[in-house]
Order: sequence, then C-alpha cells, then structure tokens
Amino acid sequence: MNSSPPGAPSAPGGGLPWWRDGLRFECTQCGNCCSGPPGAVWFTHDEGVAMAAALGMPLESFMQAFARHIHDRWSLTERAGPRGMDCVLLDRESQPGKALCRVYAARPKQCRTWPFWQRNLVSRDAWARAAESTPCPGMNGGTFFPAESIVKRLLDERQSEEGAKW
Repeated sequence: MNSSPPGAPSAPGGGLPWWRDGLRFECTQCGNCCSGPPGAVWFTHDEGVAMAAALGMPLESFMQAFARHIHDRWSLTERAGPRGMDCVLLDRESQPGKALCRVYAARPKQCRTWPFWQRNLVSRDAWARAAESTPCPGMNGGTFFPAESIVKRLLDERQSEEGAKW
C-alpha cells in the first residue's frame, strides 16, 4: 500500500518520496531561477490580470509589453541578461546586488512553486543538481517546508501548466 501524501509522487516501488521529512528553501533574491537558457514562464489568464494590476496597467497593455503566445499558451517574455535570458519582469537595477521580481506578490504559480518542481524532486541527485546548476543558494537553507507543503506546490505546478492554456 502506498503511504505517500495525497497527490505526491511515490518512490520507485511505491512508498514515501525521498523528501518525506521535508526540505528547506529561502529565496535569496539572486535572480538565478529567473534567468538562464531561453525558456517559458507560463501564466493563466487570472495571473495575467493580477500581474497587470500589480504594474498598474490594463491587461491588454501588459500582454503587449510582457507576454508572448507559444502554441496555445501564454508565457512571459525574456531579455538578455548576465546569465543568459532574464525574465522580462526581473529587476536588477533598483537594489544593487539583488534581483527582484517586479510583480513578486502576483507572480505566476510556476514561479511561486520554485524549487519544488517535479523534475527537481525525482531524486536527491536531481535536487542537488538543481541547486548547483541554477545555482540556487537558497536551496537546503532557510524555511522548512514539510512534505504536505511540497505536495501542494507540486500540484500547483501541474495546475499552472494546464491552466496556461487560454
């Protein structure tokens, strides 16, 4: 019988995942998770509305300035940065030494769930690789996230990808 938390991926052969005792993470505002190779930051219609409101602009203007349509989904655009491509909403200027999200309180679920993404949680090695390759100085330190909280973020990550289809 699988005793994993509801919705949690189970370990090979069933049972609890390796992170069953929880993990630690604290955002250090380094911006590394918001930059790197070209990619996509998916967002839902409601998230687009919230981000536009956070910037004090109409949704249509927000979409023209900060979004791109990829197949049947919407993503934030990117711009060249010191580590490759930065999210268009990443602010490296206003606070020297920090990389801040211009819509942090309204950021999409894809961003809210970092680093608790399925691909980072499949094994301890995958978690360690993500911490090193991103690099993410906040992984393994700071706030404790129990397994139940991690499961919620995993489910939110799945929902964000599905919900990005408008």
